[in-house]
Amino acid sequence: MTLAVAGLDEDEIKSLTERLSEGDWSGFSPAERLAMRFALKLSKTPWAVTAKDRSALIEAFGKHRALDVIWRAAWCNYMTRVADAIQFSLEKENVFMPEKR
Repeated sequence: MTLAVAGLDEDEIKSLTERLSEGDWSGFSPAERLAMRFALKLSKTPWAVTAKDRSALIEAFGKHRALDVIWRAAWCNYMTRVADAIQFSLEKENVFMPEKR
């Protein structure tokens, strides 16, 4: 849903999510790939995140945007774990996508 809010249409979202789910990050900039590797590391092995990881984000994005990457990755992990623990069902419809006419 965030991608729709960012302005991507249904076809762009489908293409992007397929590439991401297949692990194809080749169409992303080096900084974007760095952010995705960081988010994956934080998600799967949070204890392995190091000062070097943080420094790399700061070098690529600057202090404030690096904090945004860290915050967003941590927040998404938190929300996923809460939803999993409570066993929320996934939403069937994306309320942010324009209605088809």
